[in-house]
Amino acid sequence: MKFVHIADIHFDSPFVNLSDRENLGDIKRLEQRKVFKKVIEYIKENHIEYLFIAGDVYEQQYIRKSTIEYINNLFKEIPDTKIYISPGNHDPYIKNSYYNRFQWNENVHIFNSKIERVELEKVDIYGYGFDDFYCTDCGIENLALKDKNKINVLVIHSTIDGANLEEKQYNSISKKLLEEKGFDYVATGHIHKLDYHTYENQKIVYPGSLISLGFDELGKHGMIVGEIEEESKTLKTEFIPLSENNFEEVELDVSNIISKEELIEKINNLDIKDNQLIKLILIGKRNFEIDRYALYKLLTNERIIKIKDHTKLEYDLDKIANNYTLKGLFTKEVLREKEKAENEAELEIIEKAVEIAFEALE
Repeated sequence: MKFVHIADIHFDSPFVNLSDRENLGDIKRLEQRKVFKKVIEYIKENHIEYLFIAGDVYEQQYIRKSTIEYINNLFKEIPDTKIYISPGNHDPYIKNSYYNRFQWNENVHIFNSKIERVELEKVDIYGYGFDDFYCTDCGIENLALKDKNKINVLVIHSTIDGANLEEKQYNSISKKLLEEKGFDYVATGHIHKLDYHTYENQKIVYPGSLISLGFDELGKHGMIVGEIEEESKTLKTEFIPLSENNFEEVELDVSNIISKEELIEKINNLDIKDNQLIKLILIGKRNFEIDRYALYKLLTNERIIKIKDHTKLEYDLDKIANNYTLKGLFTKEVLREKEKAENEAELEIIEKAVEIAFEALE
């Protein structure tokens, strides 16, 4: 049997705080559609029998009916492919969800909160879906495979070996338990990082998010293509990257840069590839005030979508505070305020105030 396994698409995500530039949310939502269509085209061209989608297809809070219709129309283009969806914590099978109130194409099967077995001639597909935004017990421990001579697949949105309290809120399942059940493949989702060849004979697989959704998801994203041989049940899997834009972080040391103009020149001359979306992290000791928002207006490369200022003041405040000058007296007060600061945000405000004051006192 040949299959494609994807998860964590998050259609219609608002992409809040992803970028300080405008319209990136619209660009990423268009990319979601484009990449999802690539999946469907691959399935058509390669005559794939099964499509497993392990949750978080869309964002329940933001999803539009037009997007659901777009997804379903693509499903209609692969009528010979059986599609199995396991709702996750972002798209649970609740009363007002589109899983519950939309007429999906006949080749689509959506699992709900009761573990279900779909019996086919040579394959049994098991699945479970969230019925709320949290899940602490799906009941998998009570499941026994009906026919171990057939190929057995589980489609589920889960956290494998969830360690802390938060992880256990999202259907934490023991890896050892799943292995003991005897599934030939577990198509899971929720973790946005690819995990498919980290140990020998791996059958519990995370494909990662279909496209990168933010700077905490660096690197390539795409789908798992797999095949299970009927007699031997030998599993072969391959990761195929699909995402057109990858998020990357780039550091720039400003210690030897002496003006805003020089900084802008350095940034504009960075070697950035066409498929990269960059978070620029400024580091080192700065010699002048840096206004991140003013920088955006002067940058020529629109692939720099976020700038973080992690620089520190060049000034030796302790030394300046020993001077009997207006600047020295001001610095003594600054040092007292720094001692009272409770977090990094407050320290950053104090440092900015120092820069502005010192420039005014020059």
